[in-house]
Amino acid sequence: MRQPVVRRTTSEAIATTAQPSPFPTCGRAADKDVAAERLTWNPMNTPTAISTPAGSAPVAVLEQQVWQEREARHHERVDALVAGHLERRRDRVAHPVEDFLFTYYSYKPSQLRRWYPGAGVVLLGEAARHRLDERFFTEIRATGPDGDPVVGVGLDLEAFTAKRGSTARFVVSLLTAVASRPAHLGCFGLHEWAMVYRRNQDEVRHSSVPLRLGAEGTDRVVESHRIQCSHYDAFRFFTPEARPLNRLRPSRDTQIELDQPGCLHATMDLYKWAYKLAPAVPGELLVDCFELARDVRELDMRASPYDLSGYGYEPVRIETAQGKAEYMAAQEDFAERGKVLRARLLAACAPLVGTTATGGE
Repeated sequence: MRQPVVRRTTSEAIATTAQPSPFPTCGRAADKDVAAERLTWNPMNTPTAISTPAGSAPVAVLEQQVWQEREARHHERVDALVAGHLERRRDRVAHPVEDFLFTYYSYKPSQLRRWYPGAGVVLLGEAARHRLDERFFTEIRATGPDGDPVVGVGLDLEAFTAKRGSTARFVVSLLTAVASRPAHLGCFGLHEWAMVYRRNQDEVRHSSVPLRLGAEGTDRVVESHRIQCSHYDAFRFFTPEARPLNRLRPSRDTQIELDQPGCLHATMDLYKWAYKLAPAVPGELLVDCFELARDVRELDMRASPYDLSGYGYEPVRIETAQGKAEYMAAQEDFAERGKVLRARLLAACAPLVGTTATGGE
């Protein structure tokens, strides 16, 4: 049987990549001498520099060998993470725990495998020019490692924020609000139980997986506990009979008001916000968020009413005092990991919200 494992993210610290200061004080104090210049080309193919706003994105310049090594490490890491899912998909085999990362979340394995340097990074070399065919990439003029002017490829910040600016601002508002709150750890994952409350086996989402306590036993657990789910995207899947039992009434409009760092789903959603802002988010950060979401999903389902022993998972029996303590300890650890990634994601967002933009996707 699989035993509880507390994993840590494995990405290496990349000293060559400039990291903006954490929001909200960042994005306006970068050295003007390193501000990038976006290039357009006239019919005579003569480069014309258009300066981006000073301080909108500090610039790090990566030689081709350096960024290609980072890209290769990214590919190896993602290949290992998605291999099992791709094999099951080929064989048309469903998995009640891991499929969630590719069905509920809409980012495909091929998209996750694509490495991006993030905003404010200029890639040098002929290989970088292939990215000019991709959306949101443009030629950037910067100062090379030897102090001479260079032309490379990087994120077109103006174009990106014109399309995704409203998304970036929402993400910053949400993550800043969540980061300002203490973690509440007393929910015990009962949202999963509320999703099957007063449902027969053939009516639940994972109907091929038995309920560990049966339908009646599951209902008794729900009825004997205080339900206090604050996350709308969990609450909206409650059965109609379970909704009145929840002490809160989360909605999309109250998400910024109610999301909190102890919530497993709010922590998993760091992955969603990271991929929604690709390619402005560095690939290493995106995969760190994916790894955290994968680990949290495992706890989410081990603490659920489903019997996943056939898939190698030991249950976290939240209906017992021991199970509650086990759940809260893991929940607290995930909150700490989420705190670190939330700060990194806010830092990655800083140049995006520091640029005037309209619209959104």
